[in-house]
Amino acid sequence: MLSKSLKDYQIVLSSDVHEKDGIGIEVWFEEEILIEIFRDDKKENYTITLFVKSLPLELIEESIQYFKKEIPREFQK
Repeated sequence: MLSKSLKDYQIVLSSDVHEKDGIGIEVWFEEEILIEIFRDDKKENYTITLFVKSLPLELIEESIQYFKKEIPREFQK
């Protein structure tokens, strides 16, 4: 069963310069990616991808707060 607290998950900082150009975080539980939050410098936008149909709202909210704290908001050109 998934916990509601981000501390029970693995958080991975990720960057991509091929398909997308930017940086973000991935939230993993055991061997499964659950959430990706990404700053796309090419498109100058932010996206959230959920890889699981249903997740606790608290987990999504904490993930967004973690992203805002760890990832610079300015787009890189």
